[in-house]
Amino acid sequence: MSLKHILLRQTLKNFSRVNGNLLHRQSPININSTRTFITKPSFYLLDPHCGCYSSITVRNFELSKSNSIFSRCIHFSVTKLSDAAIEPKLESADVEDDDGSVNEFLSRFVWIMHGKISEAFPDYDKQTVNSMLLMIVEKVVSEMEKGSFEQTLKASTDNLDWDLSEDLWKTVSEVSNMVLDDMKKATKKEKMKGFLLSEEVQEMCRFAGEVGIRGDMLREFRFKWAREKMEESEFYESLEQLRKEARAQEENNDSPSAAEAASGVKSEAVSLPKRRGKLKYKIYGLDLSDPKWSEVADKVHETEEVLWPQERKPISGKCRLVTEKILLLNEDDDPSPLLAEWKELLQPTRIDWITLLDKLNEKNRFLYFKVAELLLSEESFQTHIRDYSKLIDVHAKENRLEDAERILKKMNEKGIAPDFLTATVLVHMYSKVGNLDRAKEAFVTLRSHGFQPDEKVYNSMIMAFVNAGQPKLGESLLREMEARDIKPSKDIYMALLRSFSQCGDISGAGRISATMQFAGFLPSLESCTLLVETYGQAGDPDQARNNFDYMMKIGHRPDDRCTASMVAAYEKKNLLDKALNLLLQLEKDGFEPGVATYAVLVDWLGKLQLVEEAEEVLGKIGAQGDSLPFKVHISLCDMYSRAGLEKKAMQALGVLEAKKEELGHGDFERIINGLIAGGFVQDAKRVQGVMEAQGFTASQPLQMALRTSQAFRGRRLH
Repeated sequence: MSLKHILLRQTLKNFSRVNGNLLHRQSPININSTRTFITKPSFYLLDPHCGCYSSITVRNFELSKSNSIFSRCIHFSVTKLSDAAIEPKLESADVEDDDGSVNEFLSRFVWIMHGKISEAFPDYDKQTVNSMLLMIVEKVVSEMEKGSFEQTLKASTDNLDWDLSEDLWKTVSEVSNMVLDDMKKATKKEKMKGFLLSEEVQEMCRFAGEVGIRGDMLREFRFKWAREKMEESEFYESLEQLRKEARAQEENNDSPSAAEAASGVKSEAVSLPKRRGKLKYKIYGLDLSDPKWSEVADKVHETEEVLWPQERKPISGKCRLVTEKILLLNEDDDPSPLLAEWKELLQPTRIDWITLLDKLNEKNRFLYFKVAELLLSEESFQTHIRDYSKLIDVHAKENRLEDAERILKKMNEKGIAPDFLTATVLVHMYSKVGNLDRAKEAFVTLRSHGFQPDEKVYNSMIMAFVNAGQPKLGESLLREMEARDIKPSKDIYMALLRSFSQCGDISGAGRISATMQFAGFLPSLESCTLLVETYGQAGDPDQARNNFDYMMKIGHRPDDRCTASMVAAYEKKNLLDKALNLLLQLEKDGFEPGVATYAVLVDWLGKLQLVEEAEEVLGKIGAQGDSLPFKVHISLCDMYSRAGLEKKAMQALGVLEAKKEELGHGDFERIINGLIAGGFVQDAKRVQGVMEAQGFTASQPLQMALRTSQAFRGRRLH
């Protein structure tokens, strides 16, 4: 058989081994052994919990498994064999197995250590974490090259010369032993599979099947027989091991090399071999033996200086006195002279300034803000963009918009453009204060940096649109969130639904309600009430009643607000009989109307000039011990004015004038029209003046009604 055919058979054998055994391991594996003629099948498994794999192809052989959105790609590659690439040199099987063990160990070790470092330092970026991982792996590889790594793991931590802290060494030792144990278990599992398929076990299974043993019992017996065969094999292997050691000792008791050879026989299922020369191993495709890693090491040390700065300088003598004076300053004092003196005495670095700021923050927060702002222009403070964004964020959280904008202005004057973190802070800040234009600018800046907004940024922008009365723009962001598989919260849905309801947008409210149910949020009493209010404002009492009945059908009992919304929907079409029938039906079910329902009835009866009936309903509000809502006084003023009841009309008008800031444009128009209808023209003109003082302009019909009322005789003068 030619050398080319031998290599091809070996390749297919390796592929079979990967397919049959390694794909089902629960630990991440990365085997990449390069030979003179062929690259063995290699893959990178990045998710330890992944159970489904993509299509796997080796030359003309393909294995397909079910795909999953949570699975990661597994890449297999085989270097093309060619006659020109064949050389008459092959590595031994032992070296090949050693390389597989080393690569598997390092792959597992790198994966677990990467998770440990990321968990211990969650705030560090990916580059820093990878650099820290590189330094640890370099230490491990160095020990492996010496051939003493497993002995080092068993040694005490007192005499190690690894330049690692005790805690870090314990973690490395823990992970290494864990990986070795997993590899031993995996090897034992592979060995167990061989015995399950052995001829003796198969023969015993066939016999058991003939005598009627089936199903789970047969599987139990099969594993039991295979385990017994494996234990028997291991027993004879241990005897053979002892025999070889004894023979080696007898042949040359004085030869240390022979003793070493005898002790070098593998007694464990998995052991790391002694290496000669440099290891060539790749972490996520990066060759550690490349000289460029020396440059990376220098950058790591530079990063360390930022992450772990120098120790702060001791403060003593006159400098201590100046520090105490700074801490005792009042909010209105100018700290600049003392800060200049403190700087001259201590010659501080950034860590010293930060220590001073921390002390100020504990004692006097307002002074802290003042000093922190002064330090933005201090050279020794080494101001960074994060210092600006931190101050802006703190001011924004405490609702000091002017201070935050002043810091932002200084940042722009220094020529520092806001990055995505600063833009995120600005989005939250301007959304919170209701400045939609500035919030949109910050949101655009955020996207210009290529940053995809997270859930909090989306929520802030949606609420900004909602507060500005533009729910459709907020809904567009909601759809964008859903497209990116970011699940909006129920509060965001409810805010949009409430906004559409206030605008009387039936289609918008219906879309949000349907989307909520698709997202898994069941209709609540609040959402159903908002739909009833929406249809009521749109003048569609039938659809409002349909939603009201659906709410009761799914088990929600209507409250006072929901019932009032339904009655108000009937009021739009003046369907008093249907409203009264609804109230009678609800009272039979134990419902007791509250202030909100009675307020709607008073308003409705007042418009119908049913004064006695309206006053009877007012008595029910008083019987509950509640004060009259402000809107009820508007209804009473209109009703009493049109009925010509001057005393009661003026009493209600006095209550309204005392709270004129709460009146809207429609409220003023209704009051003035009621006064004109009752003949109280002078009072109507006075209220018109109050209306204009509040910034509202009377409509053309109202102005015409005022002029017309003065032209007729019989108007009342006061």
